[in-house]
Amino acid sequence: MTALLVALGAAVGAPLRYAIGQLLDGRFPAGMLLVNTLGSGLFGVLAALSLGDAGWALLGTGFCGGFTSFSTFAVQAVERPARAATAYVVATAVLSVGACAVGWSLAGLVG
Repeated sequence: MTALLVALGAAVGAPLRYAIGQLLDGRFPAGMLLVNTLGSGLFGVLAALSLGDAGWALLGTGFCGGFTSFSTFAVQAVERPARAATAYVVATAVLSVGACAVGWSLAGLVG
């Protein structure tokens, strides 16, 4: 059952990631930056809510795992000139970790 929930979540998250990337990525991968930031924020919220096993499989591992992408981020960073790659890597790291912390904090206030 857990594997099915992960697959279901990823089946929604991955196409959504692809669509946002196609819409926003250009010379700078703004779509992937947005996706990784939003996904990290949502992950922080979900972690703070202490979901049960089924909810975590569907939303945390499935949706957030399918929605965000380290491999796409890594490829896009390597394909850029050094300055742009550095800016992209730093922006992704700072925004993603920050969004996760904000999501955790906001969910902690509500829950």
